[in-house]
Parts: sequence; structure tokens; C-alpha cells
Amino acid sequence: QVQLVESGGGLVQAGDSLRLSCAASGRTFSRPAMAWFRQAPGKEREFVAFIRWGGGDPYYADTVKGRFTISRDNAKNTVYLQMNSLKPEDTAVYHCAADAHVRDSITPSRASRYDYWGQGTQVTVSS
Repeated sequence: QVQLVESGGGLVQAGDSLRLSCAASGRTFSRPAMAWFRQAPGKEREFVAFIRWGGGDPYYADTVKGRFTISRDNAKNTVYLQMNSLKPEDTAVYHCAADAHVRDSITPSRASRYDYWGQGTQVTVSS
């Protein structure tokens, strides 16, 4: 079993920054792609960002492009989401997800691509 544990959420003001972390543990799997999704109250889960094992060519939702940066430290089995210039509409529970089988036939923004999910960390941005 694989566990993904997110941390780093909190309450901030508009314009502030936060860095989320997602630590993977348990049964190891080979070179997973990773992603961040978010879900606001009353809304559907929304794709945020994606990164491959090698870290190249990350992929972002248009709503966060230019403000958020996804990165990873494979030696630490950890993925990060640096969030700058936060807006109230970024308020959500942020979940990390792992694609253990590197399903390149499925677009990174599709939740069905991912095998494992974390419980999430709350990010609240006040205006």
C-alpha cells in the first residue's frame, strides 16, 4: 500500500504564498508521475499541476499558470507545490495524486489517470 500525506496548508491573505508538500511512503513503485488537484466546497475536483518523474515539462491548469510551481525531490519521495500570489478563489482542499503506471494515454488533468490519493490539506485565502 502507498500512502500520500500532504502538508503545508493554512490560512493566508490574498497575495501571500504557501508551499505544499506531499510525502509518499509504503510500497515503492517505479518512477511515478505526480499531480496536485484541489476541491472547493460545493465544487468538483479540479486539476492543478502535473510533473513527471524526471521533472521536465510540468503541466498546469490555466487558472494557476504563472503563479504555481510544481517540483519534486525523488530522493525524498516528495512533491511540492509552490503557490504564489494566492487569490481567494484558490481556497480549497489540495490533494496530491500518484500515477504509478505512467498512463500517458490519459491526459494529466484526468483524475482517472491516478492510482493513489492523499487525504488533502486545507488552503484558505482571505481577501
